[in-house]
Amino acid sequence: MGGQSSAEKSLALHACCAPCLLGVYDALAGEAGVVTVVFASSNIHPREEHIRRRDALVGYASDNGIDFVELDYRPDEWLDAVGGARNREERCDACYEQRFRATAEWAVTNGFDTIATTLTVSPYQRAESIAVQGKRVALEAGLRYLDRDFRDRFSLATSRSRELGIYRQNYCGCIMSEIEARVEREARRATRRA
Repeated sequence: MGGQSSAEKSLALHACCAPCLLGVYDALAGEAGVVTVVFASSNIHPREEHIRRRDALVGYASDNGIDFVELDYRPDEWLDAVGGARNREERCDACYEQRFRATAEWAVTNGFDTIATTLTVSPYQRAESIAVQGKRVALEAGLRYLDRDFRDRFSLATSRSRELGIYRQNYCGCIMSEIEARVEREARRATRRA
């Protein structure tokens, strides 16, 4: 943790959860001299879920010698950032931006030159929108955005997290995604029963 010399390439890697991290970390670790995982996820609801995901991420990082930092949990700030969204896409875009801003602020403060995210490992996320938000926030902060689409590593992340017994959530994180995921699961069950 802490600042890096200006000659050393350093990556602040936003991570949403342990399964996504284990699907991405190895691929990115070789691209930077220093990688610090940044848990900036004020979107996660409820607080107990935030703690479960954080603890799983801390456990995986600690077991594998991965540098890790947790940013303050500020769900009110997250809600302010996404509260005006008219639909799911706008809400997700605002959420990506809010988490990138927190990661970028930490990166600048600590002398890192690049940001990236584990979010693109999930086929349920909008990789193109993530790239747009990441590039824009990085540019505004004077950083580089490492744009990678890791959806091809999703099944690896899923199977490895199962093998390792790492907690896996069944919704993205926010209260709206929790409700949407529940409705979608119930609809699938109803279809199977019919």
